[in-house]
Amino acid sequence: MKSLDVIAAVLLVVGGVNWGLVGIAHFDLVATLFGMKFGETSALSSAVYLLVGLSALYQAVSFKSIQRRWGHESAFAR
Repeated sequence: MKSLDVIAAVLLVVGGVNWGLVGIAHFDLVATLFGMKFGETSALSSAVYLLVGLSALYQAVSFKSIQRRWGHESAFAR
């Protein structure tokens, strides 16, 4: 499960960086990586966006169990 935690975290960072670039520079990194213009989508870019969304849901739903697996206690848990 720890590897799934890491994959989900990496995908969340990718999504966060992409949305940050969209907000600051109107630049879609995922679209650019797949050879498209801002706002265009393909099956591959849609798959990336879907994985980022699923990663966010996974992290949100299993937040406390992820903390227990990694041996951290949150300020929320106190």
